[in-house]
Amino acid sequence: MLKVQSIKKSYGSLQILKGVDLTVEHGEIVSIVGASGAGKSSLLNIIGTLDKADSGTVSIKNADVSKLSKRQLSNFRNKEIGFIFQFHHLLAEFNALENVCIPAFIAGTSKAESEKKAKSLLEMLGLSDRLHHKPNQLSGGEQQRVAVARALVNNPALILADEPSGNLDSKNARELHQLFVDLRRDFKQTFIIVTHNEELANISDRKVLMKDGLIVDHL
Repeated sequence: MLKVQSIKKSYGSLQILKGVDLTVEHGEIVSIVGASGAGKSSLLNIIGTLDKADSGTVSIKNADVSKLSKRQLSNFRNKEIGFIFQFHHLLAEFNALENVCIPAFIAGTSKAESEKKAKSLLEMLGLSDRLHHKPNQLSGGEQQRVAVARALVNNPALILADEPSGNLDSKNARELHQLFVDLRRDFKQTFIIVTHNEELANISDRKVLMKDGLIVDHL
């Protein structure tokens, strides 16, 4: 599903990534762990094509993303990669259903088909009675589940999560962690998760330890 080779990234004189290699199989849940400043989020942003490496390659589903034009890359990101962040980034002026539909609209899916898929996902996530609630009317756990539905709406090949439970209480965090396992079981989704949460890291198939811009161990 994913092959990362010799990724290097610097900001000015500060070298953040120093030659990272990583392979992730289809349907695998991989957690990236390590101290703050180890380069975890920088690596995730490069994998997700939100940032560019100075050198090295990222291949997703056998596509070298560095060779895609800006337009091709935007389309690829929209259709093949789902993002879940610590802060859900829901749009305040739209309700839950509308927020989930946005990536599908961008992909050119019809309104009817987008809403059908979004409703199905929200119902699966236990939010069937919250479709028309705006983010400020939802709890933190509900908002994060809306963000998960939004990440899934285009049926992406790869889901990237950056501290997805970092803003949740322990009960909602556990529910979110279980949701990732269920999604992998039901939809064969592939997850790469940056986390400081030991419980979340431990449910993964594999933990990848980063230190000082390098992957130093597979746990």
